[in-house]
Amino acid sequence: MKTKITILLAALFVSFNIGFAQQDEECMNNLSIFDSYVKSKKYDDAYGPWNIVRNKCPKFNRAIYAYGEKILMHKIENSTGADQVAHINDLMLLYDQSRENFQSKYDLGEILEDKANLAYKYQKELGKNQQDLYNMFDAAFTKDAKNFTNPKALYTYFSLAVDLFDAGKMPAQSMFDKYDDVIEIIEGIVGTNTVKLNKLAAREEAGETLSKKDAKRKSSYESYIDAFETKIIPSMDKKLGDRATCEVLVPLYEKSFEEKKDDKLWLQRAMNRMYAKGCKEDPLFLKLVEQKNSIQPTADTAYYLYLLTGEQKYFDQSLELEPDPLRKAKLYKKLANDLKDKGSYGRARQYYQESMSLNPSDGSPYLAIAAMYAKSANNCGSDNFSKRAVFWLAASTAERAGRVDGRLKSAAAKSAASYRASAPSKSDIFTKGNAGETINIGCWISRSVKVPSI
Repeated sequence: MKTKITILLAALFVSFNIGFAQQDEECMNNLSIFDSYVKSKKYDDAYGPWNIVRNKCPKFNRAIYAYGEKILMHKIENSTGADQVAHINDLMLLYDQSRENFQSKYDLGEILEDKANLAYKYQKELGKNQQDLYNMFDAAFTKDAKNFTNPKALYTYFSLAVDLFDAGKMPAQSMFDKYDDVIEIIEGIVGTNTVKLNKLAAREEAGETLSKKDAKRKSSYESYIDAFETKIIPSMDKKLGDRATCEVLVPLYEKSFEEKKDDKLWLQRAMNRMYAKGCKEDPLFLKLVEQKNSIQPTADTAYYLYLLTGEQKYFDQSLELEPDPLRKAKLYKKLANDLKDKGSYGRARQYYQESMSLNPSDGSPYLAIAAMYAKSANNCGSDNFSKRAVFWLAASTAERAGRVDGRLKSAAAKSAASYRASAPSKSDIFTKGNAGETINIGCWISRSVKVPSI
C-alpha cells in the first residue's frame, strides 16, 4: 500500500463534496484528529478516532487506508500473542478494504503483494507454511502480474519456489519456469524505467540542467533499476545455485526434448538457461538452438548461432530480428564484450558506441572503452610522455560514464582517479613544455587529448 500521503489535510476538505462533509461532521472531526496524531507519530492516540472514521465512513478519505497501515503496523510491532495476530489480520482486512473503497488507487497486484509480504514477515505468528505463503505470492502473479512489482516480493516469491523444490514439493522444471517468470517481470520493470531514464539522460548529455523534480525522478529510476540488476537478480542466481548446473540441466532437458520440441516458450527458456549457466559447449545446446530456429527464428537463436559458428551473418541477423531497442543495445554490448576479451579493441569500441546510442543511460560501455585505452597506452604513443597521455583520455572517458549513469558515479570516479595517477605529472608537463597542446594518439585509438595547463 502506498503509505505516502501526497495531499495535505487542507486539500482533503476541498476534494470532497461539502454537503457530504457537513452530514458527517463526526468523520471530518475525527479525520482531523487522527491526521494530527499520525503526523506526530502518536499512533496509539490516533487509533481510536481513526477506527471511528474507518467504520462509519469507509469511503470518506483515502487517508483512512494510507494512515491506517501505519497505525496498524505500530500496533503489530508493539504487541504479542493473540493481540498481535488480531492486528495482523486487521491489517490484512484493511488492505482488502482499501481496494474495495478506492479501487482506482489500489491495484489488485499491489494489494495481494502487500498481504503476502505481511504474511511472510509474520509466518510463525500466523501459522503459515511455505506452500501457504507461496500460494499468496502466486495469486499476485497470476491475477495481476503487471502490478506485482515490489523487488522484495518478487525475490521472496522465487525463493519460496526454490524452498518448495528442496522440500520435494515442486518439480525442477516448475522451479526453473518460476525463475523465468520472475525474470521476465523484472526485465519489463527495468525496461520501462530505462526508457524513462534515457529521456532524461539524453537531455543532460545535450547540456540541459535538469529541474529538481526531474533530477529526483532520474535518481529514482536509477535506484529502481539498480535494485533489480545488482541486488535482486544476483540474489536469485545465488539462491538457485547448484540446482541449475549443466549436470542438472542437460539430463532434465534431454528427457523433455521430444515432448517439448514444438513448445516455443520451453525451447526459448531451455536454451537461455543453458547459455546463462555456461552449457553452450554441450551438444544439447546446439540441438535446442537449431530446433527453435527451425520453428521460430529470433534474435536469441541467431545470436546463439553466432556464438557457435563465429559467423558474422548470424550476429547481423540477430540485430535484424530484434525489434526492442534496449534488447538490441544489450546484443551490441555482448558482442563488444566478446571482442574486447579477444583484444579486438577497435571493433569492440564500435559496438559499444552502437549500444550507447540505443541506451544512453548505460554508462558501462564508457568504462569498458576507458579500460581498453588504458591497456593500449604502451602501444599507442611515440615516446613515454605520449604513451602516458593516453591515461588522460581513459580518465575523461571513465568520468563520462559517471555523468550519464548515476549508478556508476563512484566506480567511474575511482577509475578516473586511477588513470590520472598514471598520466604525466605537472613536473613532466613542465619539463616537456607542452601545457595546453593537443596530442594525437595513434594506433586503433585514433583520438586526441589536450595536455592540462599547469
